[in-house]
Amino acid sequence: MGTFWRFLRSPAFAPWLITAGLLLVWEAYCRLLDVSPFVLPAPTTIAHSMVRFWPAIWINAEQTLFTTVAGFALAVGFGLALGVAIGASPWLYQALYPLLIGFNAIPKVALVPVLIVWVGIGTIPAIITAFSISFFPIVVNVATGVATVEPELRDVLRSLGARQRDILVKVAIPRSLPYFFASLKIAITLAFVGSVISETVAANRGIGYLMVKDAGENVPRMFAALILVAVLAVVMYGVAALVERRFTHWATRGVDQAGGTTGF
Repeated sequence: MGTFWRFLRSPAFAPWLITAGLLLVWEAYCRLLDVSPFVLPAPTTIAHSMVRFWPAIWINAEQTLFTTVAGFALAVGFGLALGVAIGASPWLYQALYPLLIGFNAIPKVALVPVLIVWVGIGTIPAIITAFSISFFPIVVNVATGVATVEPELRDVLRSLGARQRDILVKVAIPRSLPYFFASLKIAITLAFVGSVISETVAANRGIGYLMVKDAGENVPRMFAALILVAVLAVVMYGVAALVERRFTHWATRGVDQAGGTTGF
């Protein structure tokens, strides 16, 4: 019994407990107030719709997952390269940072009509939108990690004969890895947002397209598709967190140990 209660109090169980509690409150609210499924379907109604319409939902979810991962992969590649370049060069930092901030301030939904004109509807606009919305966090975090190497450390390394390239490759880039992997957890969730935004306007397949189609016809299936997107995002976030823990454990070891010994 003691082991069971320790498991219930463990941080690993907390998300499941909170999620179950929210679902129970949601179900009770819909049942007690007799809320119409057309307005807010209960979790059990959504689950039934998920099972009933699973083939149609999953076909569209596969499309959204593909465009999200493709856009995210492009954002990782370009974001890492540009972040290292900006962080290593004060001139590039000053020249490109205002442009990046300005581009990031543009609502990505406003880009979709432009992309329709340029490349038409379908997969490509969703990939570009996912890329554009997840690109900025990666660039900023990597550039910050590279640019914030302590001046004293640079001076010591130079006095030992290290060249600028050696400092960048052997110190600055490894030092930026915690920033980089932390940005991945943000970027992957934003990539889903970008894909779904584009699919609501410029696609004939995908979760966003399905949600727009079902908005006035099949609200439980619309909610089922929405929850599936959330589940996929949580799974991808978990993958990014595992990769972060695998490659940057040296940077968080002290935090993990402290976190394991604190509590009430």
